[in-house]
Amino acid sequence: MPVDTRPVLTDEATTYASWFASLSDPTRVRLLHQVASAPGEVTVGELTTSLGISQSTCSHHVRKLAEVGFLRVRREGTATMVSVNPSCCTGLPHAADAVMGALSTGSVRPVSGVAVRAMTASDWTDVRRIYGEGIASGNATFELDVPSRRTLESKWLPDHRWIAVVDGAVAGWAAAAPVSPRECYSGVAETSIYVGAAFQGRGVGKTLLHHQVSAADADGLWTLQAVVFPENRASIALHHRAGFRTVGVRERIAQHHGEWRDTVLLERRRPQL
Repeated sequence: MPVDTRPVLTDEATTYASWFASLSDPTRVRLLHQVASAPGEVTVGELTTSLGISQSTCSHHVRKLAEVGFLRVRREGTATMVSVNPSCCTGLPHAADAVMGALSTGSVRPVSGVAVRAMTASDWTDVRRIYGEGIASGNATFELDVPSRRTLESKWLPDHRWIAVVDGAVAGWAAAAPVSPRECYSGVAETSIYVGAAFQGRGVGKTLLHHQVSAADADGLWTLQAVVFPENRASIALHHRAGFRTVGVRERIAQHHGEWRDTVLLERRRPQL
């Protein structure tokens, strides 16, 4: 699908450049990783030992990373306590998306000629066929085989299963599944959108996502999550356009055809929250 990327503004470019420049030193990258991987605060002395560098060098790199906001530093007696700034865990992936053109302009709107209706029992053959086409693409899911109807019916929320129709044919589908059985997460769902191979580039994904988001808002779902392979840049851009943000990259989260792969976790909060 065509993607209209928004330009990176001068102020944004300046900020992103300072972030990337601060990570131009390998020792600084190792230091940030060490702090981010720690369960809590670490001291400069502990970092000096674990990285095998002098205390003055460590203090210098900590100061540089703190200046751009990657680290937080505080004094406790004679010790300097260092912790990661949680905001950088989302800010840095967002910056990478912006620079690589994965952020798009405008918003998602239905496309003329694409109709959306609730999924019915008669749609399952088409739903599973389109699912299979997504599996064959190699960048849609970790699944290697199409799940059974029983598996999908038990997984998906009954009121959040949608079918896109183009010229009388099933062109795609969307569904949402709860992320947890716990009551506190009852308004959080993970979304899926699949478009048939013959209908790519015709606005089917845009129309389905618009309908899915609108229905979720109306039904009181307060958070939607999407998990996308980083190679699927068009899907990431489409979700950004619908108000999703990149939460982070889950590195080597699972194996696909014997190879470890990453996924991008995106999230959309209901606007009034």
